[in-house]
Amino acid sequence: MDIFETPEEIMIWAEISGVEKDDLNLEINSRAVKLSGIRKEMPRVSNGTYRLAEIQYGRFERVLYLPSPVDTEIVSSSFTNGFLTIRIAKLKMDKVHQVPISDE
Repeated sequence: MDIFETPEEIMIWAEISGVEKDDLNLEINSRAVKLSGIRKEMPRVSNGTYRLAEIQYGRFERVLYLPSPVDTEIVSSSFTNGFLTIRIAKLKMDKVHQVPISDE
């Protein structure tokens, strides 16, 4: 995974080959992104012998803590050719709000 930050947004690129889009789950709060899913095992050849087996199958989960607070309402994601792209707008922390002062 890669996390890239601009002044306006945070972008995450995740390489998730061999996983169907419907088998992915993406959750975001103001400080973290949770990506989970399942990679289904490929059919095995009955008369073959494995010489190397490095691909992990089954359930997976990854939590990424973000470098700054984000606006969970302004998020987009796409999944193409095994790459998940997530774009999240940062919260504008420099906003100033006028607060009325009461007499009591």
